[in-house]
Amino acid sequence: MKESKGRAVVVGGSIAGVCSAHALLSAGWEVMVLEKTTAPPTGSPTGAGLGLDPLARRIINSWLPQQQSDNLLNNHTLPLTIDQNQATDVEKKISRVLTRDESFNFRAAYWSDLHGLLYKALPRDIFLWGHLFLSFHVSDDKKSVKVQCKHLQTGKMIEIVGDLLVAADGCMSSIRQTFLPDLKLRYSGYCAWRGVLDLSDDEKSEILVDLKKVYPDLGKCLYFDLGNGTHSVFYELLNKRINWIWYVNQPEPQLKGNSVTMKVSNNMIKKMQDEAQKVWVPELTRIIKETKQPFLNVIYDCNPLKQIVWGPVVLIGDAAHPTTPHGLRSTNMSILDASVLGQCLMKSGVENLVAGLREYQSIRVPVTSKQVLHSRRLGRIKQGLLLDNGKAFDPKNATLEELGVLQQKNMPGFDDVPLGLSTTIDASKYSSKL
Repeated sequence: MKESKGRAVVVGGSIAGVCSAHALLSAGWEVMVLEKTTAPPTGSPTGAGLGLDPLARRIINSWLPQQQSDNLLNNHTLPLTIDQNQATDVEKKISRVLTRDESFNFRAAYWSDLHGLLYKALPRDIFLWGHLFLSFHVSDDKKSVKVQCKHLQTGKMIEIVGDLLVAADGCMSSIRQTFLPDLKLRYSGYCAWRGVLDLSDDEKSEILVDLKKVYPDLGKCLYFDLGNGTHSVFYELLNKRINWIWYVNQPEPQLKGNSVTMKVSNNMIKKMQDEAQKVWVPELTRIIKETKQPFLNVIYDCNPLKQIVWGPVVLIGDAAHPTTPHGLRSTNMSILDASVLGQCLMKSGVENLVAGLREYQSIRVPVTSKQVLHSRRLGRIKQGLLLDNGKAFDPKNATLEELGVLQQKNMPGFDDVPLGLSTTIDASKYSSKL
């Protein structure tokens, strides 16, 4: 007797959503992805650079066309072989190295490049672009879920019935709010100015030359620069693009809508640029000033959830574990979430969906909980905020043990592979539909 094929509805077409689609298709499920934006992203106005760890890359490669998967991913990324933390003297405008890990094994990607790579390896007909998720209803026997959405262009209401609803709708998840209406995101105490400066133009090549005089390992190094009560992050992306982030302590801004990205005025940008000149070395300040349309993210996380599964509804990615960005975890956790979910459901089958979802939850919640809290602590350390001991981190007087906490390799679960996780799934199961 042939096993029945499960049908999943994924809400959210960002990286967590497309990863969920890959993992579930690989597990033999039918998938439909709902996304309110009208088309796949071609640029990345509010999603800039990210770092991919070795396990995430193995998983991605298992989803790409097998004959060229390694080349595809490598051709869209740059190596990050060094993780360096340094402190900048505000008065003298010089930096000194605090920690340096030369065995770092990440790769740097532009958000839209990675999304495009994953999206193009999926069947086109599984996406409903321009469809706004409205609500869902779980059947009394909890064996199916009905999802209601609206086509934004026509206003037409659509209902889709599936065996599983995957909430990949980000840290402000409306699906999560249905189950946890009193859950509030925790403001970190700081916001992040972000941008990407394209230096591929010959007219701007001298900026890159000057920058490499101060940061000689640019192109292979993840730089964390600690100032007085602030820190910045920057690294090079493919095609001579510089990704930078600058974290600024401030009261919580008032957000409008369902996004953590604020609208910024020219006056706000000018003020930010003037402040950068007071804090950072001239070469980094110039990168910030030359960047067109920098944007401002309000940084939130939340206390780790003990439950991310309710009947046939499951949270994934930032919907399951909103996190601060200091551990380079958000994208990597989303990729691993999707892979573990897919393989748990492959093992359980749709007939034992509850058991598969429980296994997914039992595998992911313990490690993501530790990573969220570790990333929170890293942010407070690097921003000079008070820690549990009532003191702020002081790079001038820090012990070797305290400095070691700054390194990415000390993230809990950094090198762990979940028991039984396979990353050699045959993508040919669904590549014929492309």
